[in-house]
Amino acid sequence: MVNQKSKTIADRPSWWNTEDLWSIWLGVFLLVLGMILVIPNPPKNMQATFDKSNAIMQQESERAPFRTLAYFDAEDKKKKLKAKKVAPMKTLYAYTNRPKKWTSNPISSLYLSEEDAAAIRAANAEKYANAKAATKAARAKAEEAEAAAAAANFQDNSLNEQAKAAIADWRAAKRAEGKIKKKAKAKPYNLIPSLAVLMVAIGIIFAIGMRFMGHSARKFLIAFPVVFVIAVMAYMISKQTTMKTLGLSYVLFALIIGLLVANTIGTPKWLKPAVQTEFYIKTGLVLLGARILIGKIVLIGIPGIFVAWVVTPIVLIGTYWFGQKLVKMPSKELNITISADMSVSGVSAAIACAAACRAKKEELTLAIGLSMVFVAIMIFALPAFANYVGMHEVLAGAWIGGTVDNTGSVVAAGELIGPVAMYTAATIKMIQNIMIGVMAFCVAAYWALKIERERSGTAGQVNLGFGAAMAEIWSRFPKFILGFIGASIVFSVMYGTMGHDWGKVMIDQGMLSWANRFRGWFFALAFVSIGLATNFRELAVHFKGGKPVILYVAGQTFNLILTLAMAYLMFFIVFPDITARIME
Repeated sequence: MVNQKSKTIADRPSWWNTEDLWSIWLGVFLLVLGMILVIPNPPKNMQATFDKSNAIMQQESERAPFRTLAYFDAEDKKKKLKAKKVAPMKTLYAYTNRPKKWTSNPISSLYLSEEDAAAIRAANAEKYANAKAATKAARAKAEEAEAAAAAANFQDNSLNEQAKAAIADWRAAKRAEGKIKKKAKAKPYNLIPSLAVLMVAIGIIFAIGMRFMGHSARKFLIAFPVVFVIAVMAYMISKQTTMKTLGLSYVLFALIIGLLVANTIGTPKWLKPAVQTEFYIKTGLVLLGARILIGKIVLIGIPGIFVAWVVTPIVLIGTYWFGQKLVKMPSKELNITISADMSVSGVSAAIACAAACRAKKEELTLAIGLSMVFVAIMIFALPAFANYVGMHEVLAGAWIGGTVDNTGSVVAAGELIGPVAMYTAATIKMIQNIMIGVMAFCVAAYWALKIERERSGTAGQVNLGFGAAMAEIWSRFPKFILGFIGASIVFSVMYGTMGHDWGKVMIDQGMLSWANRFRGWFFALAFVSIGLATNFRELAVHFKGGKPVILYVAGQTFNLILTLAMAYLMFFIVFPDITARIME
């Protein structure tokens, strides 16, 4: 009877039981659930706070040529408004928690007793008191400097600069106080129950998809806890103080642990039903689409679009040509996957590209592995070089955003330079992420109309009609990209309709915070699965002659040079006014 039901489900139309469709359904379900939780429950007195703060900020902008203390005070009140802190989102949001930061005791990433919390509070009480005193003193100096500038009616540039510097010192002191405050106010926690609930919830939603795709939901649910526990371990390792400082991501450790299991004891047969790499990552990518807000992209202007949308295809095509003509890569699929990973947007682009050209899982693993190794180097090397040569923050941010392979690493690298660099880098990467969909379509078209026809010996023999050509492209096009694009459009429209203030609180600090948490977990599960499904002996074949490494190094070098040149041209020669606006 069970087999007959499974057969019935598997025999339903292809649009109903495909992995791509279910990744869209699950992503949309989580996004809609976030809307249902957030939209009816805005923070208390939100509009009144906006009105009052915006009035003060407008008044202060007209009064002084720099951001005054009153301006920052009003802005800070707006920043405290976060939809994720309002019930019921606050309650459910807590169940998506990841392991916390730890130094020497890994258990503290999951569990902290009241006794240990009290010890942390006691150890940091004096530091916190000193930090509060430093902030108070910095505020007093800033008030004095601003008053002197105001007394001169803000006409004395020297006094204005002194006031700006004093206010900047106060802001830095306040940030330092905020960091130590978390330790001084440490509370006990136990994440194990919430992680268990999260494991069950994620397991159920993916099991539903597996059932409708004709697979055994029972076998999936039996195996899933192991994959989830490994993902938790990866998060724990990445949260260790040294690992966090080095910028080593949870996805790297998820891959490493999976690889160790697969290549030592071997991945047990009963575990394989939960090793669903593409299902996890495709659902995560649909959630990533919601994060790409067109309105935010417009803020950085045409320079960012040139850096992301002109350089990226040039590097992609150039690297692929280099791999075919000079390196003589034996696999075109591996060549284009590495090229897309390195030039477009790291792991997300590699997954989409591999789906479009139907690369082998070993080839995808190899491309991702190379990306992770070089990202770990670039996340420190690029900021170090930029700081050493005194590179402008906007230029450094644009350079990092266009070359470092994934969004999390881009933010981390930008932070090592400064807030402006971080903002610029993150925005450039966001613009570049849009290329994922375009790239997937182009690769699907190229493979369907050229590569496969050459292999079959029909190139130049059959002139496909428009309908047949599009059908062939559509068969290869990764359909989950439609969810990625759709989420971007819907949330961009919502953000534009709500306006910046409402969008920041309700979307950035509400719906997307929820989605980003799930996306992180789905990526962790995907990388565990990649590791569990990868055999080193199968992978070694593709490393023959070191050609993949040569390809990646050559392509990334080209990328670094061209991105830096384009960023300098756009931000400092053609559109210096936009650069000045970013620095305000």
